[in-house]
Amino acid sequence: MAGSDRYAMLLASLPYHGPLFGAKQTPLSRIRLNQRLSLLDPIEARCLQDARRLIEWAQQEPGMTDAAAVMRARQLIDDIASPFVRDLVTWRLEMRTLIAALRHRRRGERAPRGRHWGFGRWVGRIAQHWSEPDFGLEPAFPWLPEAARLQERGTAVALERLLLGVAWDHLERVSDGHYLDFEAVVIYVLRWDMIARWTTYDGEEAVRRFDELVEQAMSGLDAVQPPGAVQPPDLAAA
Repeated sequence: MAGSDRYAMLLASLPYHGPLFGAKQTPLSRIRLNQRLSLLDPIEARCLQDARRLIEWAQQEPGMTDAAAVMRARQLIDDIASPFVRDLVTWRLEMRTLIAALRHRRRGERAPRGRHWGFGRWVGRIAQHWSEPDFGLEPAFPWLPEAARLQERGTAVALERLLLGVAWDHLERVSDGHYLDFEAVVIYVLRWDMIARWTTYDGEEAVRRFDELVEQAMSGLDAVQPPGAVQPPDLAAA
């Protein structure tokens, strides 16, 4: 089967994903997605696998240091056959380097030395402009000041939403002209990964917040309500 026919068949079998933050679940299960991706040839499958291994949050090893992550990225990225996919991975790793730099600076650490702490073309510039709020990179990354503010406030959900939204919009920009090709498949799968990440993360946060609200409401409930009293509307809606 010709490559274009394979891509057309594969993409036609994938349901529309819709907007990221409106999703309640992935458009199809991981098992079904993997079944559809069996239409890729071995080189394409390996290319996609390596890309996902590098940038999918769920596949990051807990406790991995920045230096170890950079070393791992450099080992894998050169083996990615597609220039398009290499560019996508590089962009995401550079984004992650910026977030790591904000984290280090927030801890009060000095500018890192060498180039093994981060990935990509901005590592040297970040170190040189360490004391500037946005490392002097706001024109290239207009979302960076907001990310710094959210990280400083410790609002993990809002920061996650911001970063996923930036990455989603980037995929939208680079998707222009890619409709029935391997690049279109890659974009779909990376978006699937983002939806899976957000819906899982958002669900976990919703459960945690609900538990906190219930605990707060119940802590003094017996003292202010007689037995059999109707539960407050706020608690019922939480």
